[in-house]
Parts: sequence; C-alpha cells; structure tokens
Amino acid sequence: MRVVLAMSGGVDSSAAAVLLKEQGHEVIGLFMRSGAVEETACRVEPKTSAATQETSIATSPMALPTLPILGAKANKQGCCSASDAADARRVADVLDIPFHALNFADAFGRIKDYFVDEYLAGRTPNPCVMCNNWLKFGKLWDFAVSVGADQIATGHYARIQTVDGSPALLRGRDPAKDQSYVLAGINRNILDRILFPVGDFNKPDIRDLAAKAGLRVATKPDSQEICFIPDNDYVGFLERYRGRPDMAGEFVDPSGRVLGKHSGYDQFTIGQRRGLGITFGEPRFVIRIEPETRRVVLGKHEDLACTELEADGISWLVNHLPDEFECLAQIRYQHTAAHARIERVTSGHVRVHFTEPQFGVAPGQALVLYDRDRVLGGGWIRQGAAATIASS
Repeated sequence: MRVVLAMSGGVDSSAAAVLLKEQGHEVIGLFMRSGAVEETACRVEPKTSAATQETSIATSPMALPTLPILGAKANKQGCCSASDAADARRVADVLDIPFHALNFADAFGRIKDYFVDEYLAGRTPNPCVMCNNWLKFGKLWDFAVSVGADQIATGHYARIQTVDGSPALLRGRDPAKDQSYVLAGINRNILDRILFPVGDFNKPDIRDLAAKAGLRVATKPDSQEICFIPDNDYVGFLERYRGRPDMAGEFVDPSGRVLGKHSGYDQFTIGQRRGLGITFGEPRFVIRIEPETRRVVLGKHEDLACTELEADGISWLVNHLPDEFECLAQIRYQHTAAHARIERVTSGHVRVHFTEPQFGVAPGQALVLYDRDRVLGGGWIRQGAAATIASS
C-alpha cells in the first residue's frame, strides 16, 4: 500500500519507516512544521532516489519535485527544530523514500490558542491530545488523500486490531511507552486507515532496529517537553504568545483563610506540591484553582481524594455501550487506570464513580476509558469536578 508516515526526526517514527519498508509498503515521509520559519534555507542536493519538498498544505504535492530543503541549523521554528527536520530528511534519504515538509502554522495556532485559554481558565491543558485530534490525524489524513495514499502511520506506541468485526484502538505492547491515552480522541472513521508499526515492540527493540538500519537517530533522546515550549517556561510562553494578564492572587486553605500571596495562578496545577513559593510544617498541595477570584486553594493530600468526576466532549470508539457499565478509567498520562462505574448522562457526557478514591483529578485533563487494553473512548474532565468532590 501507499502509506504517508508522520516523521518527527525521532527514533520511533524513523523505526516505523524501516518497518513499513520491510513490509513492502510504498512510504512517503511527512514532517509537520508548526510555525513561522526562522531558519535560513540552504541548498542541499538530496539523493536522486528520494525526492524532497518544502511546501504548504495548500500546494498540490502530487509532482514531488526536488526543491531546496532546510539545513540543520540549531535554531527553533515553532514547535520543531531545524535539526529535527534535518534528521527526518536524512532518514528518508537513507531509506530511499520521498519526503515532504509542510507548514501547518495555522492549524497549530489553534492548539496554542487552546493551551493559553485553558491556563487562563484555571484548567490543566493537554496539547498533545489536541495535536493528535486536530493535526496529526486530521491534516495528516488530508495530505494522504491528496497523494492517493491508502493509509497513514505514526511512531506512536499503540495498536489497531479488528475486534468483533470493527477496528479497535489498543494499548501499545510496551506498558512503559504506551501512548493510547493521547490517541483516544482520534476520528473513529479513519481507524481502519491508521498503522502503528512500533506498537507491538518494546522501546529497546526499536532502538536496536534503528541502529541496525544505520540510522543515527537510534540513540537520540526522547523529547520530554511540550513541543512548542522546549524550555518548559509556560509563563514565558503565555507572555510572548498573547500577553499575560494580571493573575496574581492569594493562597487560601479550604476554609478560605489566607495563607500567602502568589504571582499568578497559571503557575499551578491540581496536585502540585513543589514550587509553591510558600512553606508549611507539613506538605500542602494545590487542590483547587479559582480563576474568577485568582485564588489557589491549598490542602492536605487527603483533600485531593476524589471518588467521582464528570467529563464531557466524549468521543466514543465503540458502538452500543449501555447507559451504565464498568471499565477502567485513566485521568492523566502517568496515571494507572482505575476501576470505575460509568454513567452516560448524554452521548458526550459521563459521570465516573471510582471504586477507590483517586488523587489529583485535574479539570482540563483527558479522561480515557478502557476495557482491559481496548480504548472505549475519551473526553475532558469538566471544570470544578475535582474541586466539588475534594471540598465535600
């Protein structure tokens, strides 16, 4: 088949290219740029067998001409560095596959707007989920259609299998690298068009595979930051991107007693203990953020305990679920999914009743529901769910 592969310049997507080639597919690499170009373009003569192109999403990509591509400058551009683009291009050259770099600045601007809006509203955003929903499995599929591809692929650690006659999203085989949580919102109508080549492998095996293929990204470290904030300075990003309003206010305890001052509620998230800028005789945690009053409520660890939450914007990946059912519910990427009873209030709104209390439920984070390894669906924890429960 003809497969368009999202190539980030990292080891996972590079190994995915190797696996797809070994399986006999015709692979087209796509590097997804996310912002205004800041590097200097330079002329690099690509291998004649691997055409490369720098273009925009509005440009027809059918001809695949050989054009100037970006050199490996160390500057950043939007989300992805020039060195990442160069790494992806080199992998394409080594594997002899066509390569495109497309600018998705407008689409990525939507993700940045979402990120800022959530922080200003006192919620904890998850831009990786939104990027997958809107960009990687939206624009990626649009591009695939434009070049007559049959499938799209990424380097995510997840699996697609047929269950009861329908395509199903499953956890990756390596529990330490499973990324199904950030994929739960993808369009179910294209599940049968998605390939996750590395999903059946453990990470060390993927690095070995890349090394045997002669790819120097085999030892490249995994990215740990939000891609458009490589320095992890969220406050600085807010100031640069939109201009940060006055968010300074008071620390209070659950009864409303003032404990001190803070310089901005955007610096905190539910469950945070370190970096509060204020000390007590025993640990204190952020249990609630009130953007209307600019108050950050601090409490004890037990104040974070939640036995219920509500979530909306649910995207279901299965058919015919009852109005009430039991499953596993995961409330953040590093959380161990917990047993819960689910009430479907409406088609896109659920109430979750945990068998055991869960800690650190953060409004704005994704909720993903599982039947063992299978993703049933995912949505967003509603604002106030954790606060209502924690203060009851």
